[in-house]
Amino acid sequence: MKKLLASTILGLSTLGATSGVALADDVTACLITKTDTNPFFVKMKEGAEAKAAELGMTLKAFAGKVDGDHETQVQAIETCILDGASGILITASDTSSIVSAVTQAREAGLLVIALDTPLDPIDAADATFATDNYKAGVLIGEWARAQLGDAADNAKIATLDLNVSQPTVDVLRNQGFLEGFGVDLADPSVIGDENDARLVGSDVTDGNEEGGRRAMENLLAKDPSINVVHTINEPAAAGAYEALKAIGRENEVLIVSVDGGCPGVQNVADGVIGATSQQYPLSMAALGVEAIKTWAEDGVKPEPTPGKAFFDTGVALVTDAPADGVESISVSEGKELCWG
Repeated sequence: MKKLLASTILGLSTLGATSGVALADDVTACLITKTDTNPFFVKMKEGAEAKAAELGMTLKAFAGKVDGDHETQVQAIETCILDGASGILITASDTSSIVSAVTQAREAGLLVIALDTPLDPIDAADATFATDNYKAGVLIGEWARAQLGDAADNAKIATLDLNVSQPTVDVLRNQGFLEGFGVDLADPSVIGDENDARLVGSDVTDGNEEGGRRAMENLLAKDPSINVVHTINEPAAAGAYEALKAIGRENEVLIVSVDGGCPGVQNVADGVIGATSQQYPLSMAALGVEAIKTWAEDGVKPEPTPGKAFFDTGVALVTDAPADGVESISVSEGKELCWG
């Protein structure tokens, strides 16, 4: 078994197959999220804290100041190594630049699990526990196309994405949505290289309401006839709605999103969002904490879902306007499963 000794310092570790079994109260897990304000990450932290307490583990939580705060996440990884943690759960802001710091942690004997957002490449982490973000995008794309019917062939589509670094979660949701809507993809690892006259353009939101409003305003200035909007998450969708409401078009534009937080599900009920793909951060984080305990005690890494490169923690389309051929759950069901 691999075990990080308490005296380990950055870049140095002592590994051995016969080093003994860690006791649960010796096991420390680190949770590093993009921010500590987004309800998704708040619920993720709650899930990790509850599971760590149940298992008698120590949990240390870190977060970026804003979505995209890569340097704070690097510093958190370094702190976790120096503190002798057994493992790290991370939602990376920059999925490629974080790889060097993650590699240092793994070389020091820590188990590193990416939560929600796969690293680039995905095998830079020991495991990934995530929503199938591509499927989440496909579901809302298929649903939006079904709602428009024949008018989908002449849609005016805007995509409100995360940030310019195009983290994997951003790309997966965007490209999944476009495929579901019937747009031919160019390079599925890149946002914005498609050649389809229906695409008005994309802008970034930083995953918050203010960013969603600003991005929507920018794209409406480019083409005020936009009638379909994909957003990276529900706070961005709320901002997009406010921008549309300001010009009296809130009832003329179909907004779809991903998250499944309680405020977002309520926005589906209220007609702000047409449909959202719900993910389950509490379960994601709790499973990650359990995996770190297993690694510390038995030296066993988690396995991906068969047929996938990650452990799939589930996704469901939430809407009260179901479409033929698109599996969904009702808003009332979504409220029972929501978070935040």
